[in-house]
Amino acid sequence: MIYFIGAGPGDAKLVTVKAKEILESCDVVLYTGSLVPREVISWAKRAEIVEDSQGMKYDEIFSFLKKYADKKVARVHTGDPSLYSTIAKQIEFLKSENIEYDVIPGVTAAFGAAASLGIEYTIPGVSQTLVLTRVEGKTPQPESLENILRLKNSSLVFYLSISLIKNLKQNALKLGYAKDTPCFVVEKATWKQEKVYRGTLENIEEKVSHIKGVALIMMGEFLRQKEEYESHLYVK
Repeated sequence: MIYFIGAGPGDAKLVTVKAKEILESCDVVLYTGSLVPREVISWAKRAEIVEDSQGMKYDEIFSFLKKYADKKVARVHTGDPSLYSTIAKQIEFLKSENIEYDVIPGVTAAFGAAASLGIEYTIPGVSQTLVLTRVEGKTPQPESLENILRLKNSSLVFYLSISLIKNLKQNALKLGYAKDTPCFVVEKATWKQEKVYRGTLENIEEKVSHIKGVALIMMGEFLRQKEEYESHLYVK
């Protein structure tokens, strides 16, 4: 049985109770070493085999999962497995081999970052739509950045895009975004090393030019956290 586990964005205590129980009882662990905190893996004390998948190609991962399919395997991904984790291809392989699997959700970085900032993505009269996306780099983006940025009344969150923030800024300004549009960057959300950079479209690039690792870009008027009108749920 293969368990795809969401390890959360960084804080090891943000994994679910179910995920922790599986890790504590599993025989084999395959984890993304560059992103998953060692504290999460340390719960797998009875595991006979613990391997880092960093540097592995698909065929190597498939071979590993097939080899140990008769054991209890924890395949640990950062954040939530449904976002930028490549589990679709892994599950396709497992199905072709009739290998059982289960997916255990986790906290994604966008929600970890929001918690760190103490903000809400859905502000009445400002934004009722959350867009989780990325700026096109080496990985093709089927939706154009221009189309995404046209959703000006949405809360925009960009994963895996910190090295492309200049491109994001230039396109946003070209489409009529104001220079003072709030733009925040959260580096290593919920990790002990977490850092938050608050800025605007005009100045955020210079504030975060040194970041080379994992960081999340948040952009839009929702970051002001000012309701245009009060929620109908709480108004008489």
